[in-house]
Amino acid sequence: MTDPVIMTVSDGVATLTLNRPDDRNALTREISDGLQEHLAALEDRDDVRCVVVEGEGDVFSAGGDIKQMHERLENNGSLDDAVAELERTTSETMARVVTCPYPTVAKIDGPAVGAGANLAIACDVQLASASASIGFLFRQVGLSIDAGTSYLLPRIVGENVAKELVYTGEVVDAERAADLSLFNHVYPDEEFDDRVAEFVGRVASGPTVAFRHAKRLLREGLDKSLDRAMVDEATAQGIVFETEDHAEGVEAFLEDRDPQFEGR
Repeated sequence: MTDPVIMTVSDGVATLTLNRPDDRNALTREISDGLQEHLAALEDRDDVRCVVVEGEGDVFSAGGDIKQMHERLENNGSLDDAVAELERTTSETMARVVTCPYPTVAKIDGPAVGAGANLAIACDVQLASASASIGFLFRQVGLSIDAGTSYLLPRIVGENVAKELVYTGEVVDAERAADLSLFNHVYPDEEFDDRVAEFVGRVASGPTVAFRHAKRLLREGLDKSLDRAMVDEATAQGIVFETEDHAEGVEAFLEDRDPQFEGR
């Protein structure tokens, strides 16, 4: 059987492809494990500057593993075991994505629903085709929210809209998702791959160390006072001042040319 998650690395971009199109790239145990393993391995590489998450076929991800839910109900499985499994798989996967030290981009072509929607918004940036859609469909299977919904969704759309999306289970199209800031950009289907590659290439050409600190500071910012945030920013800048990319950026500015960052 082919790998549940395929990783390729090219020109500083690591692409993680959910590779179970026959199962609509549902977040099964094997896909969750595959994502975690690859994301952990990326932290030790010096040739990666951006991470893209995509789905094979015409679905980004259909969310939770419904087959596993059915098996648990049929076998009267332990609730404690079910909770522990959820924490070990989906929850840990989302945490890995959110805390990945590199900029992360969700490449969304087709539906991203349930926990699949959470995987998309756990990334730093969401790029969608005109055919994409997104929805938080936990109500359809009689469940509360998980996979980081309560943390991720209100930070993007606000508490009121988050409640609406969860209570109705509406699957919103790409245009409305962009209006709600769930998608950063929506590209025509026929231009999708090229436009995503252009965007990702721009991110991957940036100052990697500076981005690592910027990502962490932005993630933490909503939970800090202004004074604390500015102290932490100054501390991070003190670290970044020592990087080769900062020196290159200053030289490029003075020479009126584009900087050539090396990620160091």
